[in-house]
Amino acid sequence: MAAVAAAAPVAAPAVARSPGYYVRQRLLRNLPAMLGLGFIVLCTLVAVLGYWVLPDNSPSANNGLVQLQKEAPGFRATILRLPRPDAVRDAADNPLRTWWQGRAPRFREVAIGSYQIVGDSLITQPYQNHSALADQRQAYALREVAGQTGSAAELAPLARRNIIERTYWLGTDKAGRDELSRLLLGTRISLGIGLVAVLISVLLGMLVGAVAGYVGGWLDSLLLGLMTVVWSIPGIMLVIAISLALDSKGVWTSFVAVGLTMWVDVARVVRGQMLSLRSATFVEAGRVLGLPQSRLIAHHLLPNMTGPLIVLATSNFAAAILLEAGLSFLGLGVQPPAPSWGLMVNEGFQLLGTRAGLWLTLLPGLAISLLVLSFNLLGNGLRDAYDPKTPLA
Repeated sequence: MAAVAAAAPVAAPAVARSPGYYVRQRLLRNLPAMLGLGFIVLCTLVAVLGYWVLPDNSPSANNGLVQLQKEAPGFRATILRLPRPDAVRDAADNPLRTWWQGRAPRFREVAIGSYQIVGDSLITQPYQNHSALADQRQAYALREVAGQTGSAAELAPLARRNIIERTYWLGTDKAGRDELSRLLLGTRISLGIGLVAVLISVLLGMLVGAVAGYVGGWLDSLLLGLMTVVWSIPGIMLVIAISLALDSKGVWTSFVAVGLTMWVDVARVVRGQMLSLRSATFVEAGRVLGLPQSRLIAHHLLPNMTGPLIVLATSNFAAAILLEAGLSFLGLGVQPPAPSWGLMVNEGFQLLGTRAGLWLTLLPGLAISLLVLSFNLLGNGLRDAYDPKTPLA
């Protein structure tokens, strides 16, 4: 009997798991949310690398060739590159400056159809574009193309090196700029405005909502009235008013203006949570111990709202991207030549009915839709992950 008892298996003790472990497990098993997170991470990587990964790393990806305007995706062009002065070339060799502002073009570029070297001159045939007037043949001195002096036999190979083949994978816009470079650089503006808007809305909303919900009384009524007034004003009208007040329509003004229109959502959620938690036992214990109100709010009440705030931040991120795109489409947000996706949709919209209008409207519109959809999928996944009723399987 003792041997049988000794051979009986002993149940392993249950492993204690933190609530965060179950949140992560629910999120990892949510395929749509993980796909959305993957696309967001990819866009973030492109935005962080910025000009380093762009085919056209000129400032705002604004290096356009008029001869190549409104070309279809995937076409190839022959480009003649004429060296610029050394002072311009040397000023552009700072990697950090290139990452932040782009690199000043090192060559003056000309699209050509064909070329031949005759003596000490390079004779080019102009590129024949469907929407650009054909130019006459152009002759360039070999020393101008090569960027140095020497005999014709020495300069001819150097001149040929400055004639390259370039593929425009997503075509060009109405100014002959690379559409792929502008789309990739547009992720920096969209994610940047979303990040700044979320930070402003979360910080301001947490401050106003926490004070209103915890203090209560006449202050709560006053702040709730302020929230109601701001809530009743359309977001676009509020952004326009802020832009006019700041007397600017630049990138950073758009960032701040969009953020100042979205704090009411956060404030209302924080106020509601604060009203339900301020009478909790651990809050009463903190008051008995003499903890100051600021410590109770910052260290004990707000951390209990992490889940709802994260979910709200993802939805505000998507809303900020849409709001910025709408403002830029109307000409009230980011100004040219900055590659905002909303501005690019407007440029394509003006060309609807032409051969190029379809993809110049569709490509930035698709980018906006995919990024907003990704944030919405992630937000839905986070909402389910923070719900303890959601099964792990």
